[in-house]
Amino acid sequence: MNSLGIDKKPGDTRVVVAMSGGVDSAVTAALLAEEGYDVVGVTLQLYDQGALSFGGGRAARGKTCCAGQDIQDARQAAQRLGIPHYVLDYESRFRDSVMEDFADTYLAGATPVPCVRCNQTVKFRDLLATARDLGAEALATGHYVRRVEGPGGAELHRGRDPGRDQSYFLFATTQAQLDFLRFPLGHLTKPETRDLARRYALALAEKPDSQDICFVPDGNYAKVIERLRPGAAEPGEIVHVDGTVLGRHQGIIHFTVGQRRGLGIGQRGLDAKPQDQGEALYVVRLEPERRRVVVGPRAALAQAQVAVGEVNWLVPPPTGDAPLRAEVKLRSAAPLLPATIQAAPGGGASVLLDSPAEAVAPGQACVFYQGDRVMGGGWIRRSGAILEAPGGALATRGAAA
Repeated sequence: MNSLGIDKKPGDTRVVVAMSGGVDSAVTAALLAEEGYDVVGVTLQLYDQGALSFGGGRAARGKTCCAGQDIQDARQAAQRLGIPHYVLDYESRFRDSVMEDFADTYLAGATPVPCVRCNQTVKFRDLLATARDLGAEALATGHYVRRVEGPGGAELHRGRDPGRDQSYFLFATTQAQLDFLRFPLGHLTKPETRDLARRYALALAEKPDSQDICFVPDGNYAKVIERLRPGAAEPGEIVHVDGTVLGRHQGIIHFTVGQRRGLGIGQRGLDAKPQDQGEALYVVRLEPERRRVVVGPRAALAQAQVAVGEVNWLVPPPTGDAPLRAEVKLRSAAPLLPATIQAAPGGGASVLLDSPAEAVAPGQACVFYQGDRVMGGGWIRRSGAILEAPGGALATRGAAA
């Protein structure tokens, strides 16, 4: 049994390494090559860095992945390690599976996590299939997570370094994919990875980390969406939870639940003393059907029940008489919150938080943990139908989501 848990000698074990052009994936390839594995580096060309796929500008070197200079950096790293390297054109797949979904999710009043969609589709579905076609026994990546062999098979665990853990972004990894995947950096910190890059004399040892959304280098999400969906961002009203119209907006794509700044409602909003007790206003929810942005005081953000869809379970789904006690993460940088989780019809789940959380944003992921182990996760859903309450105030039917 070799170090990857495969019953072969390293030299007889082919491993495809997903090389993005960053230091993490290059060190992953170096570690495996040093052990004597038959390593094949593969880089995915995901978008045109010159145009940044509708971004309208050019990113600073080292702030992107899987495009332009990054491909060249991956190629040079492979040459340094003496391993074969291939570049696969996945631009159309990336646009269809990630960028189109990104735009549609924003237009539906939700806040997407494109890195999860990329792992879920382009990398762990399409690239994994390609790795099998190349005769590989495993696909290795530079993610900071751990794959642990448990009594029931491979388990997904958080990386040893809490500051680098990427398990939130891999919650959609299926059991079959996890069986094929390997994560050699899960026990390392980022400084340790950079030290290894220097030991292997890799030129990109000091290369900056890539940003979260590679195709939005300047952070202007709305500009990308407007170019993907011309004319889809329609203006509408900004409405207080009590029903008062406070102003107008230029499209719900400019807003996310929990947002405080940039509401554009002047003296009736967060810069002055609105109708409550001088409290600042926050985006409470988005109503794409009515093109409305609903705002309210901070207290209106709190909710204890979260509806989750498209759940990927890495354990048996909890039954009605045995709900899952776990901790959940509602955003990638959010703290873990204790909760009770129950599977719901249609592949969903109902999450009841021990204490209400603020700014639970539809479109973000809700990931379930027990200790360091990822038990599963899904996508936070929008709340139910919006009703007109007596006196013109707005109310929501059903559990908040």
